[in-house]
Amino acid sequence: MAGHEQHYILPRAEFDKPVKLLIVVSPYYKDIADNMVAGAVAEIEAAGGTYETIEVPGALEIPTAVGIAERLSNFDGYVALGCVIRGETTHYDTVCNDSSRALQLLGLQGLCIGNGILTVENRTQAEVRADPADQNKGGGAAAAALHLIALARKWGGQRKGIGFKPAADEYQIAGFGKGSDLA
Repeated sequence: MAGHEQHYILPRAEFDKPVKLLIVVSPYYKDIADNMVAGAVAEIEAAGGTYETIEVPGALEIPTAVGIAERLSNFDGYVALGCVIRGETTHYDTVCNDSSRALQLLGLQGLCIGNGILTVENRTQAEVRADPADQNKGGGAAAAALHLIALARKWGGQRKGIGFKPAADEYQIAGFGKGSDLA
């Protein structure tokens, strides 16, 4: 069964400065959401991080909440948690595709997001994936966000003389250059 194949998991991200994450969860299926939050919290705490949790009505509202938090708060990263179970209509496809696409677009803008929105065929699949003692997709989403934060900090700290950005002492105002004052 594909759900039980072995796969490589990166070592836990480590930080020299505290990290703060926002867990954005849709408790539409409350028991599943609670399990995913438990997995995410355990991973964040194991990495020495802190977190806040907010709830939104559904998976489509998760990216909007992340975008609002990014503009108005001070989180290092985000964990998106929810569950979409296929029903009888095409609404499933819309919710899965649009929530995932919106999170991906936020990520491409530089936000560190772990996408833990489950997209499953039935409740049994969701329960297995949400269970912290089984597939622990909530913990996996938190780990993904933590790894992206670590990567952003690694590259974000290197600003002096990198690429096309001049070193801080190379900024000059016209008339105050290192050479002649004449143009």
